[in-house]
Amino acid sequence: MRLFAAVLPSAPAIAELAAEVAQLKALPGADRLRWTGRDGWHFTLAFYGEVADDLLPELQERLARAAHRHAPYELRIAGGGRFDDRVVWAGAEGELAVMRKLADSAEAGGRRAGVMVAHHTYRPYHPHLTLARNRTQHLRLAPFAAGMEGFEGSPWTVRELALMRSHPPVQGVAGSQPHYEKLASWPLGH
Repeated sequence: MRLFAAVLPSAPAIAELAAEVAQLKALPGADRLRWTGRDGWHFTLAFYGEVADDLLPELQERLARAAHRHAPYELRIAGGGRFDDRVVWAGAEGELAVMRKLADSAEAGGRRAGVMVAHHTYRPYHPHLTLARNRTQHLRLAPFAAGMEGFEGSPWTVRELALMRSHPPVQGVAGSQPHYEKLASWPLGH
Protein backbone atom coordinates (compact mmCIF):
# COMPACT_ATOMS: atom_id res chain seq x y z
CA MET A 1 0.00 0.00 0.00
CA ARG A 2 1.18 3.51 -0.81
CA LEU A 3 0.87 5.42 2.49
CA PHE A 4 1.48 8.82 4.04
CA ALA A 5 0.71 10.66 7.28
CA ALA A 6 -1.33 13.83 6.92
CA VAL A 7 -3.35 16.63 8.43
CA LEU A 8 -6.78 16.99 6.83
CA PRO A 9 -8.31 20.49 6.69
CA SER A 10 -11.68 21.12 8.30
CA ALA A 11 -14.80 21.16 6.10
CA PRO A 12 -15.18 24.98 6.41
CA ALA A 13 -11.50 25.42 5.44
CA ILE A 14 -12.05 23.22 2.36
CA ALA A 15 -15.14 25.26 1.38
CA GLU A 16 -13.23 28.56 1.65
CA LEU A 17 -10.35 27.21 -0.39
CA ALA A 18 -12.72 25.80 -3.02
CA ALA A 19 -14.17 29.29 -3.56
CA GLU A 20 -10.66 30.68 -4.08
CA VAL A 21 -9.69 27.84 -6.43
CA ALA A 22 -12.83 28.50 -8.51
CA GLN A 23 -11.40 31.95 -9.24
CA LEU A 24 -8.05 30.44 -10.23
CA LYS A 25 -9.82 28.10 -12.62
CA ALA A 26 -11.15 31.15 -14.47
CA LEU A 27 -7.61 32.33 -15.34
CA PRO A 28 -6.27 31.82 -18.88
CA GLY A 29 -4.66 28.41 -19.27
CA ALA A 30 -6.39 26.89 -16.23
CA ASP A 31 -7.88 24.17 -18.41
CA ARG A 32 -4.34 22.99 -19.16
CA LEU A 33 -3.67 22.20 -15.50
CA ARG A 34 -4.58 18.99 -13.68
CA TRP A 35 -6.53 20.28 -10.67
CA THR A 36 -6.60 18.33 -7.44
CA GLY A 37 -10.13 17.60 -6.22
CA ARG A 38 -11.37 18.79 -2.84
CA ASP A 39 -11.26 15.24 -1.50
CA GLY A 40 -7.53 15.18 -2.25
CA TRP A 41 -6.63 18.31 -0.29
CA HIS A 42 -4.34 17.52 2.63
CA PHE A 43 -1.07 18.56 4.25
CA THR A 44 1.39 15.67 4.01
CA LEU A 45 3.44 15.20 7.17
CA ALA A 46 5.49 12.16 6.12
CA PHE A 47 5.44 10.15 2.90
CA TYR A 48 6.07 6.44 3.36
CA GLY A 49 5.68 5.13 -0.18
CA GLU A 50 4.89 1.45 -0.62
CA VAL A 51 4.43 -0.21 2.78
CA ALA A 52 4.20 -3.98 3.22
CA ASP A 53 1.07 -5.22 4.98
CA ASP A 54 3.09 -6.78 7.80
CA LEU A 55 4.56 -3.37 8.73
CA LEU A 56 1.17 -1.67 9.02
CA PRO A 57 0.40 -2.61 12.67
CA GLU A 58 3.77 -1.28 13.89
CA LEU A 59 3.40 1.89 11.82
CA GLN A 60 -0.07 2.48 13.27
CA GLU A 61 1.21 1.97 16.80
CA ARG A 62 4.05 4.44 16.20
CA LEU A 63 1.69 7.04 14.74
CA ALA A 64 -0.70 6.63 17.69
CA ARG A 65 2.22 7.39 20.02
CA ALA A 66 3.24 10.39 17.93
CA ALA A 67 -0.30 11.78 18.04
CA HIS A 68 -0.43 11.27 21.80
CA ARG A 69 2.75 13.35 22.28
CA HIS A 70 1.44 16.39 20.38
CA ALA A 71 -1.31 18.72 21.53
CA PRO A 72 -3.99 20.07 19.15
CA TYR A 73 -2.88 23.24 17.39
CA GLU A 74 -4.25 26.10 15.33
CA LEU A 75 -3.82 26.20 11.56
CA ARG A 76 -5.27 28.07 8.60
CA ILE A 77 -4.86 27.73 4.86
CA ALA A 78 -3.19 30.93 3.73
CA GLY A 79 -1.17 32.21 0.84
CA GLY A 80 0.29 29.97 -1.77
CA GLY A 81 2.83 29.71 -4.49
CA ARG A 82 4.36 27.40 -7.01
CA PHE A 83 7.16 24.89 -7.24
CA ASP A 84 8.82 26.09 -10.42
CA ASP A 85 6.22 25.75 -13.16
CA ARG A 86 5.18 22.26 -12.03
CA VAL A 87 2.81 22.69 -9.06
CA VAL A 88 0.47 25.36 -7.67
CA TRP A 89 -0.02 25.07 -3.92
CA ALA A 90 -1.78 26.67 -0.96
CA GLY A 91 0.22 27.41 2.15
CA ALA A 92 -0.41 27.33 5.86
CA GLU A 93 -0.20 29.77 8.76
CA GLY A 94 -0.58 29.23 12.47
CA GLU A 95 1.37 27.05 14.82
CA LEU A 96 3.75 25.81 12.13
CA ALA A 97 6.51 24.93 14.60
CA VAL A 98 4.09 22.48 16.24
CA MET A 99 3.16 21.09 12.82
CA ARG A 100 6.85 20.61 11.94
CA LYS A 101 7.38 18.66 15.16
CA LEU A 102 4.37 16.48 14.36
CA ALA A 103 5.82 15.88 10.88
CA ASP A 104 9.18 14.95 12.42
CA SER A 105 7.43 12.50 14.78
CA ALA A 106 5.45 10.94 11.91
CA GLU A 107 8.65 10.53 9.92
CA ALA A 108 10.54 9.05 12.88
CA GLY A 109 7.64 6.71 13.62
CA GLY A 110 7.81 5.40 10.08
CA ARG A 111 11.55 4.80 10.33
CA ARG A 112 11.15 3.00 13.68
CA ALA A 113 8.42 0.81 12.18
CA GLY A 114 10.83 -0.24 9.43
CA VAL A 115 9.18 1.81 6.70
CA MET A 116 11.39 3.52 4.15
CA VAL A 117 10.54 7.17 4.65
CA ALA A 118 11.05 9.74 1.91
CA HIS A 119 13.16 12.10 4.02
CA HIS A 120 12.70 15.82 3.74
CA THR A 121 16.03 16.42 5.49
CA TYR A 122 17.46 17.81 2.25
CA ARG A 123 15.09 20.76 2.70
CA PRO A 124 13.06 22.10 5.59
CA TYR A 125 9.50 20.85 6.02
CA HIS A 126 7.25 23.17 4.03
CA PRO A 127 3.55 22.57 4.74
CA HIS A 128 1.61 22.92 1.52
CA LEU A 129 -1.55 21.62 -0.07
CA THR A 130 -1.29 20.78 -3.78
CA LEU A 131 -3.94 22.53 -5.88
CA ALA A 132 -2.85 21.81 -9.46
CA ARG A 133 -0.12 20.18 -11.51
CA ASN A 134 1.14 21.48 -14.81
CA ARG A 135 0.74 19.11 -17.74
CA THR A 136 2.78 21.21 -20.14
CA GLN A 137 6.08 23.05 -20.01
CA HIS A 138 4.62 25.94 -21.99
CA LEU A 139 2.32 27.26 -19.26
CA ARG A 140 3.73 29.62 -16.64
CA LEU A 141 2.22 29.24 -13.19
CA ALA A 142 3.12 32.70 -11.84
CA PRO A 143 -0.44 34.08 -12.34
CA PHE A 144 -1.93 31.14 -10.43
CA ALA A 145 0.57 31.54 -7.59
CA ALA A 146 -0.12 35.28 -7.50
CA GLY A 147 -3.83 34.52 -7.25
CA MET A 148 -3.18 32.66 -3.98
CA GLU A 149 -0.88 35.25 -2.39
CA GLY A 150 -3.60 37.17 -0.57
CA PHE A 151 -5.75 34.21 0.41
CA GLU A 152 -6.32 33.79 4.13
CA GLY A 153 -8.76 31.17 5.31
CA SER A 154 -10.35 30.93 8.73
CA PRO A 155 -8.35 29.15 11.43
CA TRP A 156 -9.33 25.75 12.74
CA THR A 157 -7.92 23.43 15.38
CA VAL A 158 -6.01 20.41 14.10
CA ARG A 159 -7.15 17.60 16.35
CA GLU A 160 -5.91 14.44 14.63
CA LEU A 161 -3.13 12.76 12.74
CA ALA A 162 -4.33 10.66 9.80
CA LEU A 163 -2.76 7.70 8.02
CA MET A 164 -3.74 7.92 4.37
CA ARG A 165 -3.60 5.46 1.50
CA SER A 166 -3.03 6.75 -2.01
CA HIS A 167 -4.72 4.87 -4.85
CA PRO A 168 -3.13 5.77 -8.20
CA PRO A 169 -5.13 7.25 -11.07
CA VAL A 170 -6.92 4.72 -13.25
CA GLN A 171 -4.66 3.81 -16.17
CA GLY A 172 -5.98 4.88 -19.56
CA VAL A 173 -8.75 7.11 -18.16
CA ALA A 174 -8.27 10.73 -19.21
CA GLY A 175 -8.37 13.13 -16.26
CA SER A 176 -8.25 10.35 -13.68
CA GLN A 177 -6.92 11.54 -10.31
CA PRO A 178 -5.34 9.70 -7.41
CA HIS A 179 -7.87 8.74 -4.75
CA TYR A 180 -7.04 9.09 -1.06
CA GLU A 181 -8.48 6.89 1.67
CA LYS A 182 -8.12 7.49 5.40
CA LEU A 183 -7.04 4.17 6.91
CA ALA A 184 -6.82 5.36 10.50
CA SER A 185 -6.56 8.49 12.62
CA TRP A 186 -5.54 9.32 16.14
CA PRO A 187 -6.53 12.29 18.28
CA LEU A 188 -3.73 14.65 19.19
CA GLY A 189 -2.82 14.85 22.85
CA HIS A 190 -4.70 11.68 23.89
